[in-house]
Amino acid sequence: MKAALVIPSAEGGTIEMHDVSVPTPTDGQVLVRVHASAINRAEIARRKGQYHRPGIDSMAPIASGSEFAGEVVAIGSGVTSHTSGDRVMGRCPSGGHAEFVAVDARAAIPIPHSMSFEEAATIPNVFITAHDAIVTNGGLQRGETFLVNAASSGVGIAALQIARVLGANPVIGSSSSPAKLERMAEHGLTAAIDTSSEDLVQRIQEITSGRGVDLLIDNVGGEVLSENLKAMAILGRMVSVGRLGTTTGPLNLDQLAYKRVKLIGVTFRTRTGDEALECSRRFAEDLMPAFADGRLRGVVDRVFALDELLAAHDYMETNAHIGKIVIKIA
Repeated sequence: MKAALVIPSAEGGTIEMHDVSVPTPTDGQVLVRVHASAINRAEIARRKGQYHRPGIDSMAPIASGSEFAGEVVAIGSGVTSHTSGDRVMGRCPSGGHAEFVAVDARAAIPIPHSMSFEEAATIPNVFITAHDAIVTNGGLQRGETFLVNAASSGVGIAALQIARVLGANPVIGSSSSPAKLERMAEHGLTAAIDTSSEDLVQRIQEITSGRGVDLLIDNVGGEVLSENLKAMAILGRMVSVGRLGTTTGPLNLDQLAYKRVKLIGVTFRTRTGDEALECSRRFAEDLMPAFADGRLRGVVDRVFALDELLAAHDYMETNAHIGKIVIKIA
């Protein structure tokens, strides 16, 4: 089968296509013929040798791809949850950018009948991440005020949709691109903040009548951290998901204490396999009915072929996309 291999280097690395053997599913696994996958910024960081995970050599070659959408073609022993021909999607530790991938059966989430493989490929990483941040860690309640930074990113769009479905009010998104913000209303945005021309804290005060934000999902980090804290309501929760800016930023501990804000960090890098699978289970239990009836949907920006994977990385780095960049495999 054809599979993509990341060869990291500090100079930017590369991606090679290799012909390798089709994996055999072991106990508790299913073999999936992959029809589509997607790319994520962590994969670009891995190619550049910038992705650090405990116990993992960031410069070691690795099978590319951390999500998949396809059909089950073989089943390992002990699996009763799936049958051959099932359409499934999910997260995987690596190897999603290949014609076949063997995964734990618990990671394979049924795809609704009306959904294409390309749309399904946009869902696992960003929606499971957003659900974990908003529901499991953020504890969003109906009627609470909600803000997500970098609202047009994959996680941002997923977060907007989830917050809308769960009854947040208002659902606020920030971005430095007014053109992108204009398109976010269809994904659940009810109040927009253009950070290229507007002051985040002032706008939050206006939108919330001075109360502030109950739950904030931060995808940016860096200098935005200080402004985020100023925008919080008393007893608010801020969940740090991404660091599109930088990994460090100023933090006023007096403000943190005065507002009694909970600052929560989340990542999949330090979770065990079982912990990551539990995130997938919770997501599927809570949100798959909303995908089935159309209240939630994946957003495809552009589709690349598997052998165009490096070009897809280059396109992501232009920041021109809205939603997910999909890799069509079969």
